[in-house]
Amino acid sequence: MIADFRRRFWISLALTVPILFLSPMLRKLLGLGALAFPGDRYLLFGLASVVYFYGGWPFLRGLFSEVQQRRPGMMTLIAVAITTAYGYSSLVTFVLPGKVFFWELATLIDIMLLGHWIEMRSVMGASRALEELARLMPSAAHRILSEGSTEEVPLEALRPGDRVLVRPGEKIPADGWVVEGRSAVNEAMLTGESRPVEKGPGDEVIGGAVNGEGSLVVEITRTGAESFLSQVIELVREAQESKSRTQDLANRAAFWLTLIALSGGALTFFVWEVFLKKDLAFALERTVTVMVITCPHALGLAVPLVVAVSTALAAKRGLLIRNRAAFEQARNLTAVVFDKTGTLTEGRFGVTKVLAWEGHSPEEILRLAASVETHSEHPIARAVAEAASETYPVEDFRALPGRGARARVAEREVLVVSPGYLREAGLEPPAEALELSEKGHTVVFVLVEGKLSGAIALSDRIRPESREAISALKARGLKCFMLTGDNARVARAVSEELGLDEFFAEVLPQEKAEKIREVKARGEIVAMTGDGVNDAPALAEAHVGIAIGAGTEVAIETADIVLVRNNPLDVVTIIDLARATYRKMVQNLFWATGYNAVAIPLAAGVLYQYGVLLSPAMGAVLMSLSTVIVALNARRLKI
Repeated sequence: MIADFRRRFWISLALTVPILFLSPMLRKLLGLGALAFPGDRYLLFGLASVVYFYGGWPFLRGLFSEVQQRRPGMMTLIAVAITTAYGYSSLVTFVLPGKVFFWELATLIDIMLLGHWIEMRSVMGASRALEELARLMPSAAHRILSEGSTEEVPLEALRPGDRVLVRPGEKIPADGWVVEGRSAVNEAMLTGESRPVEKGPGDEVIGGAVNGEGSLVVEITRTGAESFLSQVIELVREAQESKSRTQDLANRAAFWLTLIALSGGALTFFVWEVFLKKDLAFALERTVTVMVITCPHALGLAVPLVVAVSTALAAKRGLLIRNRAAFEQARNLTAVVFDKTGTLTEGRFGVTKVLAWEGHSPEEILRLAASVETHSEHPIARAVAEAASETYPVEDFRALPGRGARARVAEREVLVVSPGYLREAGLEPPAEALELSEKGHTVVFVLVEGKLSGAIALSDRIRPESREAISALKARGLKCFMLTGDNARVARAVSEELGLDEFFAEVLPQEKAEKIREVKARGEIVAMTGDGVNDAPALAEAHVGIAIGAGTEVAIETADIVLVRNNPLDVVTIIDLARATYRKMVQNLFWATGYNAVAIPLAAGVLYQYGVLLSPAMGAVLMSLSTVIVALNARRLKI
């Protein structure tokens, strides 16, 4: 449809140029009367007919559709205006005395086609969210045969009970449970868990999650429509289909202008022809002038121009508006719900504190631990390694699957291990380390020559902009919530640090959409901000879905607005811009329709006895003036 409007606009615009030069009224105004030639009126009629039937066809078709639905709107008003101009001008060409309005007809159709083209480009197209969800799955799996060898098969060939080999770095092909092997599995984009989850025999795994550094043998339990990811896909589809569609402001204005145009035109003709006994040509001219005055040149651009300017402004600030109706609704938001991992936080671990005992300094403990972890691919290990400015040479490195790693560092045996290893070794962690763990930090312990010598606390770092964003939103009267698949301790620590109104922890994807519905049921107008697959149903369920640009494609495709710069402060910008955009729309609709209150009575001839009669040409000038005012006012949005 966008391509169709674009094609019709350019063809109609090309035909409008000769129409303007052939129009008697414009030639007279420009002093080009010498260009007249025999039969030019018929050539003008022919060109205008092409523009009317070809360029005006979407509006004529829309007229029939709106009449059938008994909901006259913009299409009805445009169709009535161009049909009146075309019908009257055709009569003047062949039968009646008077002035033709073919130039007015052509420019009106051009403006309307341009306005609809601009508008449709700004509206979100068909969402590709479901396609992006499907892309999370690998294209094939390594199925283990009875004799122990493997064969590569498409996912469709997998059945419950099949066993598959998942190599390091590969995606798990379907839901199942681990039969052999140990590894850290990254489920962040599916469950919201900020850190990779250790998986061993008996643990469940989700199709689409990314395997870490170890190999796994997985027995398949669910495939196809029963799988976790397929259920998320269905949730996104249901939420998208249940979205309410807001009626366009311009359509509501067009409804009333349609009533005014039809009733005003009919009343004008009836009064002049029946009561005042004027001749048919005069009555028709008055009627046509009323209809021309009511023609929605300015109304057709009132909203699209503001949308175009606000969309450009938003893009310069890293905000991509995909759904205009939802963006306009952002002005009414009362609550913003944030995902934690990757939205309020950076989505990656960082060292927050180093504890040292047994005569060691925190710097020494970090350097020893980093030396060991440099040789590991585990995300926590990488965070420790990155935190140290320098390391020691390492010998005899060995990974301890699911528990940590050990190596000889500077002639000493150093272990960097999990709390589980300490329990197995019968060691009791100091109270200060337990306190950090209770606050939601991930704590690893450092043993030097068998003695518990230090601990390193890590956590998902809160974005520096998050505090300012929450503060700014609360200053505007909005409530701030957090949804996360992470555990309650981590969620509480983040919530307290940012000053959130409320948080929901350990929430599964299907529960995230339910939590959004729960907040909406409180009477709140809700925006959801997130970046993962687990956020997709919630993004679609919210009144306004906002995706962090560095997140998954599915989150971006499900969202109404995308934050390219990964900055929570842009949520504040969205709300401020939405409010300013709405103000401009209302102002433009006032200018586009308000002038009718003066112009229509003058066009109808209410001051005729005082010698004041608005000609069709002057009516067209007034109408064009309102269009200029609307265009300039839209540009002022930049200020």
